[in-house]
Amino acid sequence: MNRETIEAPGVRLRLFRDADLEDLMVGCNDPLTRRFLPHLPGPYTAADAHWWISDGTAAVWARGGAAYAIADPATDRLLGGIGIDQVAPARGQGEIGYWVTPRARGRGVATAATTLLAGRALTHGFARLELLTDPENVASQRVALGSGFSREGIRRGAGNAPDGSRHDLVAWARLADDPPGPAARLLPDLPGGLLTDGVVTLRPLTAADTEFVHRLRSLPEMVATSVPPVAPERAEVADRCARAPGQWLAGERADLVILDTATGTPAGEIGLYYQEPQTGQAMIGYGMGPEWRGRGYPTRAARLVARWAFEDAGIERLIAGAAPDNPGSRRVLEKAGFRQEGELRGRLPGPAGRRLDDVLYGMLPQDLRR
Repeated sequence: MNRETIEAPGVRLRLFRDADLEDLMVGCNDPLTRRFLPHLPGPYTAADAHWWISDGTAAVWARGGAAYAIADPATDRLLGGIGIDQVAPARGQGEIGYWVTPRARGRGVATAATTLLAGRALTHGFARLELLTDPENVASQRVALGSGFSREGIRRGAGNAPDGSRHDLVAWARLADDPPGPAARLLPDLPGGLLTDGVVTLRPLTAADTEFVHRLRSLPEMVATSVPPVAPERAEVADRCARAPGQWLAGERADLVILDTATGTPAGEIGLYYQEPQTGQAMIGYGMGPEWRGRGYPTRAARLVARWAFEDAGIERLIAGAAPDNPGSRRVLEKAGFRQEGELRGRLPGPAGRRLDDVLYGMLPQDLRR
């Protein structure tokens, strides 16, 4: 690749200039930038910015990569940075990375810049580009999807922090012969961000729900039906909640909080687990706080999730399970439209090494309409 300026609607990629120094300092001292780029010098000084503009970018280009400033095409003012590094010429491979200033976020700038640079690189010598994101950086994962990168999995311990600790990274890739446009998703976003029938409201689970979910999943009756039947540690729940939005983007599961619409109070949780995309089958599971039981909330929530799954996500069949001695949970499923299909002997691990039976329920789109 050469160092020419390249443009697309809404974004310009050019070389860094001395006039970028102040905006570069602001961007690299921003807390969110520093959270996901922890190896930046801190605080990021004028000397650091000057080194990057004059020497740092030159070194990236010398390694066969690219180092561009993301600029506003109307004003030429710096909006962020993007580049390709970790180049492996023998494999025609490089790693793309980016950041944007706070005032540029939410405008599609990172997606436009990544799409532009990836497209240029994949037609000028590169056969494969990788992109690594933090599992909790949902915005960056959306950029990856929006710019045509496909999720390949989790690289355990691939990231290292300045204190020596290791953390996982989500690996994405785009190949030269991949089709243009955003990568396809198995599970779309909720229409308008919520599902509601006026009595209950469902919204995506986030890291802010850790305390509520930990209390709920620590209830004895919830532990008894968990797999395995062990009360979760708070750190385990915190990690699950923080990663839930990313797992939704990955098409693995959609975790939601059930809210009382009138007050906005969390009452329970419900999840859809897309365990068989090849057959179009997904599974739902739910749990309610004791003070909210007996009001029909889980039935309403199950109907809302089923309608979204069938009509928006293209899922063809839903399944759910209930313990044979849990008539309340079985009534929830039957009222929601599920039909009992059989009993799976010894399907679930129970306490003290025992195996527990599971009553299987299924739902097809016509069952919900009925």
